Amino acid sequence: MPAALLQHPFMSQTALAECNTDAMIAAMLTFELALAEVQEAHGALPEGVSGEMRDLLEAHAFDGQAIAAGIASGGNAAIPFVKQARSALPDELKRYFHQGATSQDVVDTALMLLLEPRLASLDALLLRCRAAATALMVTHDETVMVGRTLMQQALPITFGVKVAHWAIGLEQARRRLAGVALPVQFGGAVGVHSGWDDPGLDFMDALAERLGLSAPVLPWHTDRQPIHALGTALDAVAGAAEKLALDVALLTQTEVGEVAEPAAPGMGESSSMPHKRNPVRCALIRGAVRQVHGHTTVLLNAAAQPLERGLGEWHAEWAPLLDGALLLEGALEQAAVLFEGLEVHPEAMRRNLAVTGGGIMAEPVSKLLVPILGQDVAKRISAEAAETARRQGIPYAEALEAHPELQGQLAPEAVARATDPALYLGSSKRQVRRAITWLQDE
Repeated sequence: MPAALLQHPFMSQTALAECNTDAMIAAMLTFELALAEVQEAHGALPEGVSGEMRDLLEAHAFDGQAIAAGIASGGNAAIPFVKQARSALPDELKRYFHQGATSQDVVDTALMLLLEPRLASLDALLLRCRAAATALMVTHDETVMVGRTLMQQALPITFGVKVAHWAIGLEQARRRLAGVALPVQFGGAVGVHSGWDDPGLDFMDALAERLGLSAPVLPWHTDRQPIHALGTALDAVAGAAEKLALDVALLTQTEVGEVAEPAAPGMGESSSMPHKRNPVRCALIRGAVRQVHGHTTVLLNAAAQPLERGLGEWHAEWAPLLDGALLLEGALEQAAVLFEGLEVHPEAMRRNLAVTGGGIMAEPVSKLLVPILGQDVAKRISAEAAETARRQGIPYAEALEAHPELQGQLAPEAVARATDPALYLGSSKRQVRRAITWLQDE
């Protein structure tokens, strides 16, 4: 697969560099050496054994290609890894390596170790988004724009409140992701620490502390709730990022032009049309998160695993879990840049408010007319005037004043107030203040 051309551009390049074959081998070794140290600390290994193993194995050059080739016969990376590690140890140490562990203990814990810095990076990117969004909200809390429902002009809102919804979605997902635990895995062959009896749980808890992971209630070989929680939390962030990118992309359309992606040399260029400035960051975000959604589906479908060890379900989790995190990190890198450099065009927003001649204000006009003409007539006349304004390209207020059934019925200042979008924003400004308070209150 030409991954460098088709897959990697959607991912964080930093994360890719930190989640390669060598990193997986290092994470598996970290688990094994920590296990030996815990067992030695509890008197289960002779004194000094764990240190000797560390000195030898940290200096050993593991053969990643050979480990990869060995997966075909064993079914996972831990089996050929353990073989290589043992072959690098003298005979008197071999039996102490991987003692009481099973391959799933190694792989699951290694994945948690790889994901821990990725979650920290995701959190940092989400905080960048939050800070930039807050600044946009403050700047544009009174910037009036069209609110759209079913892709059509509806009523006026402010750009500040639109940004607030983007920010709240991302922050809700950030807080959910921050609450997800990355647990250690250690249970042995069938998850009951066979051969160790009660101290097995003590080893598990001490191993979690040594590795900086959480301690589960029990080993979770076929209890995949930790993976389910992590996968769905990542997907929640993906959904919030996709909402941002979708809205921005729609607002950048040539005929709308209310915002634009940050300008950069060559960014958004077309292969054939020199005039184009495509919303490429939005495309990269949406392309990445659509893949995250697909990976999440794999994780959800693998949640129920048989008996004491999954047969294919566990194996199916590995790539989607890591790829999902790397894709999401790539998407949030783009989202942070998008928030921080978003070009906002209030003049285009004012222009689009006037596209219907002001007919967008038919609802408040109808309310103005109800006490005079009754509900049904008020609704009919406000709609007729809006259609006249649209067809003739005249201001809505002018169409109302010219309506034959309204002659002498309304004061011009009352019409002016009812047709002013800036005076019909509901709780928009207060919503921005409320959103900012919530975003800052952790």
